[in-house]
Amino acid sequence: MDKFVINGGKKLSGTVRTDGSKNAALPIVVATMLIDNGETILENIPPLRDIDTVSQVLEHLGAKVDYDAKAMRMVVDASNITKDTAPYDLMRKMRASFLVLGPLLARLGQARVSLPGGCNIGARPVDYHIAGFADLGATISVDSGYVIAKAKPLKGAVIYFDRPSHTGTENLIFGAVLAEGTTQIVNAACDPEVVDVANFLNAAGAKILGAGTSTILIEGVKRLNPVSHKVSGDRLVAGTYLSAAAITGGSITVEGIDPAHLTMVSRKLYEMGSEITEHNDSIQIKGSKKLKPVKIVTYPYPGFPTDLQPCLMSLATVASGTSHIRETIYEDRLRHTMELKRLGADITVTSDEATINGVNKLKGASVMASDIRAGAGLAVACLAAEGTSELLRVYHIDRAYFRLEEKLLSLGADIKREKE
Repeated sequence: MDKFVINGGKKLSGTVRTDGSKNAALPIVVATMLIDNGETILENIPPLRDIDTVSQVLEHLGAKVDYDAKAMRMVVDASNITKDTAPYDLMRKMRASFLVLGPLLARLGQARVSLPGGCNIGARPVDYHIAGFADLGATISVDSGYVIAKAKPLKGAVIYFDRPSHTGTENLIFGAVLAEGTTQIVNAACDPEVVDVANFLNAAGAKILGAGTSTILIEGVKRLNPVSHKVSGDRLVAGTYLSAAAITGGSITVEGIDPAHLTMVSRKLYEMGSEITEHNDSIQIKGSKKLKPVKIVTYPYPGFPTDLQPCLMSLATVASGTSHIRETIYEDRLRHTMELKRLGADITVTSDEATINGVNKLKGASVMASDIRAGAGLAVACLAAEGTSELLRVYHIDRAYFRLEEKLLSLGADIKREKE
């Protein structure tokens, strides 16, 4: 396994470009399974471990996948999808693999999909997915860790979510685009990645209205056609770079991102003392000499993203005062506080809220990434820590960040990758 060795205290400066969004690329790659008559071309697909995993899942099911990592270009021909079983040895690697349930049901009328794995940040049940497909007419059972679903054909219905579900919304869209009649998803996820998925499918011939709002309408069509599509920039990676600049008092420009996708994050960085300048496809940040405390409550988009909570918590550890961060999405997403304490942070966790008393300096130590976003947040903290830090288990970070250490190095950080 690899680790990052980071000598903190370097101000970041310069320009960095964010890659394509992992959380948009993964469902869009899966959505190509709905196209049964030729090659679909996808651009700006980041060369990440999760992209490799989802490609393996599609190939197992019968698709042909050709990926040029250097060009970040993928060509998928799903004409010959024949297998209806997505096995555990592939599904356990990441949660997004469960998205194949919708396309398999739509294409084959049946699916046997292993319950998913992924980051250990608490329960992320697939109940919404299962209940939604039942509303669309599928008969569903769970046996030996597999969800077994059958439906010929799926039929339009009104689907209600108790709370917005990102992957649940996407999976039900996949089932509905080829279903008979019209489907309405109420309390749908509004994330930019969901909009990107809908834009891809609409370009292929789907009829989806309302993506980006809490109510989505899908009128089923007979068939989708091959299309070319460029995946949007990763707002979570961009937010990580912005956080790294803020905690080091640096000044950087992040390109390849729609500033509207980071409105709440930019607002909180501004409240903490950073200067934010937005352009058409970039954000410029200038960090302050001393960060101010902040209050954050994570919430589904357009609220503050849970995936960037660890980065902002790292900033709060060196702010001049007491910050409060409440995590309302995942019950185990405050686990990284123990690692921040190893760097000298003063944090108290009570239930779903962390109280952070800012300290003058963090000090280098060995810390461990427990999941993707915790790892990114710890990397941000280590950039500000006095002395040398080791960040272990960076394979978690590699699932969503392409060569993070190289991007930070280009901005002036003292960071390198080594074998543990």
